[in-house]
Amino acid sequence: MDPLAENFLTILAIFCLFYILFYISKHGKGKGKALLGPRPLPIIGNLHMLSMLPHESLYHLAKKHGAIMSIRLGSVPAVVVSSPEVAEIFLKTHDVVFASRPKFQVLQSIYNGKMGIAFTEYGPYWRSLTKFCNQQLFTASKIESFAPSRKEVLTHFIESLKEAAAAKEVVNISKKVGNLNAKMILNMILGPVKKYEEFNLKEIIEELLYMVGVFNLADFVPFLGAFDLQDDFISTMLTELNKQINPNGDIMDRNCIKAITIDMIVASLDTSTAPLEWALLELIKHPRVMLKLQKVLERIIKKRMLDMVLKETLRLYLVTPMLLPRESRIIVNVWAIGRDPNVWSNNVEEFFPERFVNRNIELHGHDFKLIPFGSGCRVCPGRKLALITVKLILAQLVHCFDWELPGGMSPNELDMTEKFSSTLPRKNNLCAKPIYCM
Repeated sequence: MDPLAENFLTILAIFCLFYILFYISKHGKGKGKALLGPRPLPIIGNLHMLSMLPHESLYHLAKKHGAIMSIRLGSVPAVVVSSPEVAEIFLKTHDVVFASRPKFQVLQSIYNGKMGIAFTEYGPYWRSLTKFCNQQLFTASKIESFAPSRKEVLTHFIESLKEAAAAKEVVNISKKVGNLNAKMILNMILGPVKKYEEFNLKEIIEELLYMVGVFNLADFVPFLGAFDLQDDFISTMLTELNKQINPNGDIMDRNCIKAITIDMIVASLDTSTAPLEWALLELIKHPRVMLKLQKVLERIIKKRMLDMVLKETLRLYLVTPMLLPRESRIIVNVWAIGRDPNVWSNNVEEFFPERFVNRNIELHGHDFKLIPFGSGCRVCPGRKLALITVKLILAQLVHCFDWELPGGMSPNELDMTEKFSSTLPRKNNLCAKPIYCM
């Protein structure tokens, strides 16, 4: 072995030994935990217990250790909340106390040091951003002013599906819906963008969301930060991205505006595309619900059924499965809350929109049984726009078309696998054959 490498390993081993001794002395018998939770290991804490779908792992751990439990993410202590009652304490009763965000190295790279509204620390800067978004970007009049633009883009989308139906083609719904959302969002944020496909927007955002969600050594085991290669990879990727968007090397110095724009684009696609895919997949898988929704839309009597389908989709497939409302890592596992039989009865895994018939549950963060957009002072400011967009597109997909699975596949054979990310996307694209029925 190279002497230099041998010396490095020796130093690293000694360092780890001292760290283990320090850990044992700090967490020995004399200390005791304030909260119950799984026993952590030195250095890595409970990270070895988390799978590629950490919200599911935390859900199963909470079944054993309780709705509020203590874990360690590397050397970082965290509290995991898995019930609406406890979530309300953190997100409503004491929301200002727990209003800041964890500091992740990947976010420093993505935002170039100037955070947008989603990840900035609670304080005057965050309050000014929130005020700007609420008073200038997401007012009812501003959202309504873009209705003609949304309608135009949606009309072209429906026409493309009608052409596919006439040709009896199988459509990649995931890709088409992603492109539709991208066009709607870019038209609202940046104005008409004819060549947005050149930016590979959906792929770039998926990569960013993956990097935000993936384990980063320096965030959880600080002394190993020097050996973490992720930051180099992220910097390289962002440099290449800047070359694609700014081939002349122009660099925007308005970092605050850029950060808000990143937030709006990422959050808008994030909160619209995945729920649409999951909703249509569940409707195809459950023809009874699909037919019921189609009949309601045909009568145009009320949109109650559409609201219930959307709520049931967001119960099962949260926009963001875990909320991180504070620097000390208070994790609200909203995915687990959506599957709590004490809240939703025993058929929690079943797609059953009628469970909302006699329940006046809204989606704006006031009812902690269902908080897909967060709650309290850090609730998503664009939630109204997201709900309008999702309902509009889903209604058209269901009202104008029946859907047939390719290759004689039955609804029960549909792949329901999730993919790792800071959000909850499908692992594989949803493909089906549209049948125009107007």
